[in-house]
Amino acid sequence: MPLSPDTLRFIREHRRDDVRSLALQARRYPSVDMPAAITQISGRQIAKEKIPAWAENENILYPAHLSLEQCSSQVTAQYKAEIIGNLPRTGQEHPAKAGTHAKNSTPASTGTLTDLTGGFGIDCAFLSSCFGHATYVERQETLCRIAAHNFPALGLNHISVCHADSVRHLQEMEPVDCIFIDPARRDGHGGKTVAIGDCEPDVSALEELLLRKARHVLIKLSPMLDLTLAMNDLKHVREAHIVSVGNECKELLLLLGQGETLPTDDIPIHCVNFTSAPAPQALVFTRGQEKECACPYTPLLKPYLYEPNASVLKAGAFRSLSSLYKIEKLHPNSHLYTSDSLLPDFPGRKFRITSSCGFGKKEVKEMLAAEKKANLTVRNFPATVAELRKRLKLAEGGDTYLFATTLADGKKVLIRCQATG
Repeated sequence: MPLSPDTLRFIREHRRDDVRSLALQARRYPSVDMPAAITQISGRQIAKEKIPAWAENENILYPAHLSLEQCSSQVTAQYKAEIIGNLPRTGQEHPAKAGTHAKNSTPASTGTLTDLTGGFGIDCAFLSSCFGHATYVERQETLCRIAAHNFPALGLNHISVCHADSVRHLQEMEPVDCIFIDPARRDGHGGKTVAIGDCEPDVSALEELLLRKARHVLIKLSPMLDLTLAMNDLKHVREAHIVSVGNECKELLLLLGQGETLPTDDIPIHCVNFTSAPAPQALVFTRGQEKECACPYTPLLKPYLYEPNASVLKAGAFRSLSSLYKIEKLHPNSHLYTSDSLLPDFPGRKFRITSSCGFGKKEVKEMLAAEKKANLTVRNFPATVAELRKRLKLAEGGDTYLFATTLADGKKVLIRCQATG
């Protein structure tokens, strides 16, 4: 793993260059370990966007592309640290606020964490700031060596690295305050899996053992997983978190806790979407509340249109949105809402409606006469975006947003909007 001075110098000098072009120049640099250099340069370039706090540290070593692709981003790792930072642990009734990990952050003085699926170590590093000691467990020896190098480089000397199988380590380990586990979401043939039982390890089969070994267990699952099935498969869920970044669903997190089973309808579901704004869009609800909420539908469009973010859509908080924000839904299956006044805190995209029409050829032509391009969305409409774009003869992009959807009376409409920020 140690890189030669020539290789390190090459990495520094070419850190912003195109790695594909560099790979073709290997013969020009016989003293450089080009495969290793390419891995590190590519890793630093990805980290600049995904893990900016690490990208500034030239002592960090990066793994092969797949491990870096699958690891958490800085923003989602910080969010997990905030969840864990608010939980009680041994000898500490009110833990210090977590989630602002930096390369020289000081860990909490109490509590113990075990990360059973360490990977590149992003989650372990950020979560460890909530604890006095953490153990990183990983079955791939190369990743263990990288983690053993990186943690001290980040000032995280309270993390122990353990090269072991996660299940075997779980069976033999002493109890800790918290366990974090991110089961692999690919089957033996390389295909993606979305069911808990198809992941490795199967956390539903390990649930009781996990909770004998820890007061709290945080599980990271595929965003493709069905949330209701997941909460039914696991009997000790205390909280569910659906995390999106830039309106793309990234993680489904389940927090397990010891004690009595919480009814599925009473489990808080946190919908979070991180945008360029300082604070994330957030909504918390329960399945019980969703069932009880009234949801008015309207055949009439009001001045403003709303599209829930990816986390809210994933969670299915459709009736709760109407109740919390006093807005009307266009149709039970359209998942679009309208209101008379702007709701700046709505958890999703917000638009001002400029015009609308049916799908008669003449009225569509009149409404879009000045448009050459537009951003097109289809909700509960009998055509795909590609099919409708071809029909409307509009290029992608611009400041105009079009929604093709169905109103409560069954009428198909095309809504023309401008984003409100």
